[in-house]
Formats: sequence, structure tokens, C-alpha cells
Amino acid sequence: MLRTLVIGYGNLDRRDDGVAFLVVNALRGRLGQGPLDEQETGVGELGAETDTLFLRQLVPELMDTAAGYDQVIFVDAHVRENTRELWWAPVLPDFVPSAFTHHVNPATFLALIRALYDRNPAGYLLSIRGHDFDFSRGLSAETERLVQPAVDEILKRIPAAERS
Repeated sequence: MLRTLVIGYGNLDRRDDGVAFLVVNALRGRLGQGPLDEQETGVGELGAETDTLFLRQLVPELMDTAAGYDQVIFVDAHVRENTRELWWAPVLPDFVPSAFTHHVNPATFLALIRALYDRNPAGYLLSIRGHDFDFSRGLSAETERLVQPAVDEILKRIPAAERS
């Protein structure tokens, strides 16, 4: 059994920065799970072969939980204009300094899991092109159309037996 943890993160109050929330809920629907409320993270529902979480930012407190999985898929928005709209990349454990002291990136997150728990889950990043990061709710049309293709990309990488 390949256990997978999908961690979406972003800010619902910054338009396209919240795309991971919609991706996580669409994925949950495809896995036969109910959607998360905006106030829920999903932490209280862990225990399936594929689990999903949504947070404002990637936090070190999740390392203990993530250490119990075989692969971790990170879902976030990006603003890079010369990058594919759906950018999928492996994440290797590496201590990458951050300009923000409260920010943990996926590579550092995995490196800390390896150092603290002697576990080495495979890591992947699915980054979705955002177009509007103003202070408001709801996705731009350009980013909203990427939600289902993003879910399809994730489903390609999780066990087929669990999909509904």
C-alpha cells in the first residue's frame, strides 16, 4: 500500500493563491470523501491510503504526520510567466534558506523529515499558474479552468484502487 499525503496551501483571501483549496476539495470528491469547510484543515480525517490537507502555509508541525507517508504531494499557486500553467516537479530533500523566517518550502520540509524521523517520503510539487492575487475571494477564470486538470495530474500519481 502506497500512502499518499496531498498538502495544498495558500490564502483564500488572495484570489488565485487559494487555488489549492479547490484542488484539494475536487480531489476529495474524486476519492469519495466530503469537501473540507474553509475552517477545516483535514488533519482530523487522516488515516486513508490517500489523505488531503489544506493550510494557509506549509508548517513544520505537519512533519510528524507527513513522516508516516510514502509520498507527499504539495499543491500551490505560482506566478512564473515562462513556466507551464501546471508545473509538476519532483522535490528532493534539501535545506533551502527562506527570506521569511516563518516560511518552510517543500524541499526543507522533506529534509527535516529525513533528519528528524529518518524517513524519506518521495516528494512532488504541483504548482498552478495564478493570474490574480488581489485581496478578494474567488479564482480568476484562467486559474479556475486549471483545477480539474490539476486533480487529474494528482490522480495519475496515486493508487488506482482508491479512486471513485
